[in-house]
Amino acid sequence: MSKELIINSTPKGDRIALLQDKRILEYHLEESEEHFSVGDIYLGTVKKLVSGLNAAFIDIGYEKDAFLHYLDLGHNINSLNKFSREVIAKRVPTGRLDGFKMEPEIDKHGKIDKVLTKGTPILVQVVKEPISTKGPRLSCDISIAGRFLVLVPFSNGVNMSKKITNKQERNRLQKMVSSVKPANFGVIVRTVAEGKEVGEIEADLKGLIAKWDNGMKALREAKPRDKIIGEMSRATSMLRDLLNDDFDSVTVDSKELYEETRQYVQQIAPEKEKIVKFFVGKNKLFEQYGIEKQLKMLFGRSVSLPGGGYLIIEHTEALHVIDVNSGNKSNSEESQEATALSVNIESAKEIARQLRLRDMGGIIVIDFIDMKKPENKKTIQDVMRDEMKADRSKFTILPLTKFGLMQITRQRVRPEMNIKTVEVCPTCGGTGTISASIAVSETVEHNLDYILSKQNEKSVSVILHPYLHAYFTAGFPSKRLQWLWQYKTWVNLIKDTSLGMMEFHFHNKQGEEIEVHP
Repeated sequence: MSKELIINSTPKGDRIALLQDKRILEYHLEESEEHFSVGDIYLGTVKKLVSGLNAAFIDIGYEKDAFLHYLDLGHNINSLNKFSREVIAKRVPTGRLDGFKMEPEIDKHGKIDKVLTKGTPILVQVVKEPISTKGPRLSCDISIAGRFLVLVPFSNGVNMSKKITNKQERNRLQKMVSSVKPANFGVIVRTVAEGKEVGEIEADLKGLIAKWDNGMKALREAKPRDKIIGEMSRATSMLRDLLNDDFDSVTVDSKELYEETRQYVQQIAPEKEKIVKFFVGKNKLFEQYGIEKQLKMLFGRSVSLPGGGYLIIEHTEALHVIDVNSGNKSNSEESQEATALSVNIESAKEIARQLRLRDMGGIIVIDFIDMKKPENKKTIQDVMRDEMKADRSKFTILPLTKFGLMQITRQRVRPEMNIKTVEVCPTCGGTGTISASIAVSETVEHNLDYILSKQNEKSVSVILHPYLHAYFTAGFPSKRLQWLWQYKTWVNLIKDTSLGMMEFHFHNKQGEEIEVHP
C-alpha cells in the first residue's frame, strides 16, 4: 500500500491531494488569504456574555464573533487568564510555568459570567472553522500538537492515546514522558509514539515548548485579534500526522513550498528527506497524476462503483443521506441476498473514502440494500469500521436498523469540501449555442500575434483544452509549426482538461499569465 502527497500551488491557494495506490483519499484547499484554521491561537476580546446559552461571543477578527461555551473554557481557565495578563503586562520573561502558582479549577457546573468579564482580553484556540452561517468555535483548553505528543499548558497529567493497547508500552511511555516533561505542562501521548525512543520523544517535547515560548513572546507585543500561535500549513500537518513507512513521495510544484516541506520532513524524519520532490514536468501537476479527472468523477451527486452499482449522495442542512443502488450489477451470485451483500460491501468501502475525501461531518444516514441475515448486517458494520480506522476525525458507527439504515456521526471541524462537477460552457454561458471553433482558433492566433509581435515576448505557453490542442498540433504542417516559421519561436501548448472546451490562457517564461489584447 503506497501513499503519495501531491501539492499544487495556485493563485487561490494550495491544493493538496493524498493518494493511496494512485487513488485520491483526501483533498484539501488551503486558501492564501487570512483563514481561521483549527489549532490557531488568537488574542480575542470578550464581546458578549449570554447567560441563557452559558456562553460568550469573542472577537478574533472574523466577520462574525466566535462562539465559546462554558464547557470549552477548560478547568484551568483562571490560570490561563492570570498568566496571559502577566505576559501582556511584561511581568514574566518567558512562557515557562515552573514557578507559576496555579489558580483553583472552575466548577464544571458554573456560570460563564462568573468567570469572564465583557471587554477583557482572552487567549483562545480555534476548534472548529467557520461553517455555513456560523463563526468559528473556540476553546480555552489550549493544546499544541506535535508528531508524537500534544502539549497541554496549565495541566499536569500524562494521558495516552486509547489506540496504544499494549500495557507494557503504555507504562514505558508514561514513565518516559513523566520524567522529561516540565512542571505545569500536561502531555497527551499520540498513537505514533508507540515504540519510539526517549531521544525522539524529548526532541518533540522541546519543539512544542519552544513553540509555546515563542507564542508568549508574541503575546507581549500583541494587539486584540492578533494570531499568537499558528497551526502549521495543511500539507505539513498532514505529514506530521500521517508520515510513515507507507509514504513513497511528496511532490510539490512550488519552489517555496518544496523548501518548506523538505525542511519539515528533514526535521521530523531525516531518513525520508529524499521522498520530497520538486515537480518540473511539462503538464500541470494534477494533470500528470490524473487527479483532475478523479476529482470531477468523485465529487458529483452520483458516484459509480467498480462492480456496476452506484451511490447517490444528497446534502441537507441537518444531515447527509447516501443511497446505495445495485445498478446493472450482475446477478451471478447465487441469490439476491448474496448480490445485496456484495454491493453493500463495495459501497461501504467507497462511502468510507467519500466521507474522508469530502470531509463530510455531522450525521450521515446510509440506505444500504436490504439484507435479511443478521450476520450479513454485522459484516457491513465491521467493513465500515475497518475502512474508517485510518480516518483522523472522531466518528461513531451504529448497527444497521431493521430498515437497512446505518447512522454515522463524524466530527466536523472544517467546511465540507465540495467541487462543482457540472460546468457551464464558457463560450455559450449555458444557452446551448456556441461560436464556431474556427472563430476561437482565430482569437488565439490574433492574441498570439499581438504577444509575439507587439509585446516582444520571447517564450510563450498557451494552456488550453485538449480539443483546441489537437486542432493546433494536428496535420503537417500543423498550425504550431507554421507559427515557428512565422515568429521564429516555439510556442509551448499545454493541455488542461479542467478548462472549458473553448477556454485558453497565455503564460510567459516565468509562468505569469499574460493579459491578452482585446
